[in-house]
Amino acid sequence: MPANQPQWILDARRAVGDRVRVRRLHQNMTQEMLAHASTVDRSTIQRMEAGQEMKLSHLLLVAHALRVHVTDLLH
Repeated sequence: MPANQPQWILDARRAVGDRVRVRRLHQNMTQEMLAHASTVDRSTIQRMEAGQEMKLSHLLLVAHALRVHVTDLLH
């Protein structure tokens, strides 16, 4: 992640990551379980939840595994 990103982008990444974590925990899933269900590596799930990595393709796979629409994670 580039160091010169505006604060609002960093805040948005953290907010999306928080929503992923809340949805995952609401479904009693571990990061490992979500990784298996979404075919996204567990370390990527961990980085997503920390707001460090946010590739659209990963977010779409995670949303599908959580049985939510991707827009539910974005707002």
